[in-house]
Amino acid sequence: MKKHSARVAPLSACNSPVLTLTKVEGEERPRDSPGPAEAPAPAGAEAGGRTSHHCWRCSRAQLKKMFWGVAVVLCVCSSWAGSTQLAKLTFRKFDAPFTLTWFATNWNFLFFPLYYVGHVCKSEEKQSVRQRYRECCRFFGDNGLTLKVFFTKAAPFGVLWTLTNYLYLHAIKKVNTTDVSVLFCCNKAFVFLLSWIVLRDRFMGVRIVAAILAIAGIVMMTYADGFHSHSVIGIALVVGSASMSALYKVLFKLLLGSAKFGEAALFLSILGVFNILFITCIPVILYFTKVEYWSSFDDIPWGNLCGFSVLLLTFNIVLNFGIAVTYPTLMSVGIVLSVPVNAVVDHYTSKIVFNGVRVIAIIIIGLGFLLLLLPEEWDVWLIKLLTRLKVRKKEETAEGGADLGSGPQSKNRRARPSFAR
Repeated sequence: MKKHSARVAPLSACNSPVLTLTKVEGEERPRDSPGPAEAPAPAGAEAGGRTSHHCWRCSRAQLKKMFWGVAVVLCVCSSWAGSTQLAKLTFRKFDAPFTLTWFATNWNFLFFPLYYVGHVCKSEEKQSVRQRYRECCRFFGDNGLTLKVFFTKAAPFGVLWTLTNYLYLHAIKKVNTTDVSVLFCCNKAFVFLLSWIVLRDRFMGVRIVAAILAIAGIVMMTYADGFHSHSVIGIALVVGSASMSALYKVLFKLLLGSAKFGEAALFLSILGVFNILFITCIPVILYFTKVEYWSSFDDIPWGNLCGFSVLLLTFNIVLNFGIAVTYPTLMSVGIVLSVPVNAVVDHYTSKIVFNGVRVIAIIIIGLGFLLLLLPEEWDVWLIKLLTRLKVRKKEETAEGGADLGSGPQSKNRRARPSFAR
């Protein structure tokens, strides 16, 4: 069976390594020596033909990856914005954010079965479910998934997952979906700050600037509604959700490292099992205490609940496994693009007021998010690009000066014979 070399962390695809095209660019082919009656081709022609062939192969692979990237961006944007809007619509008839969180998290159980279906369809050496399960369980250690490992390495992430989604959904009840989606983008800034403090990641000044922009955007977003208690609570809930998401990602990298696709699918399915076994009691308690109460099960909008769960499952699948077909940066762009989509929907369906402060806050947070997408060696690349442009400009200036200088000389050379005559 072919093993995937790329490794991902659930809900942190944006921090995964970029898959390069080294196999295409550095592909080596056996060279056939020319026969005795054949004349060897010129070296320049052979090198040019091989280079053009390799460039064509490389560009074809890159175009394919970019095509998949556009598809992934559209899928991430539509699924994230759609789930947010559908959750807002669901609360009009079913005011139970924790029950909705529990119901949607149960669908995580489908991650590993869906992965195994893909394994059977794509892999040349097919394994049984038990064999594939045992191989993926090595991610938790030599003993596999034991009861101790389940409570020490899976249960805490199940709690963080539930808190992230519950706080996000509860915030949708307080503020509009545009503010919720743009404020949740601050989780990437929180990931950088926690990684810098806890994981001792490389310090980058541009990312500190991005974190400052994110915090400034949060303050401005709060000021946009005049610091009313209703909006302040909603914004605090979104910031709490983004913080839980960042803590989830950093702790996963600290305690578990990175995971292959099968291991990540198994881990997310385990979170679904944990939710079914240990979180189910909470919606029951909330129902009987009438904190989240509905008169009859016939009044529950099952279509909205299932639609929200499917969209959220699709979003998590693409976010965690989209790195197999495209660049992780493009998936992050899809999250940013969901903000204007939610803004357009809110403009026509709610009474949101896009005043100057709110628009500036959205732009600042979006700019900070995009700055966080810059690679670690972006400054080196920028210096090389500026150096190349400077050298090219000097060469063009020198060539222009040489052409201007050669013009009068040629005219003088042509004029001298006529004067001699």
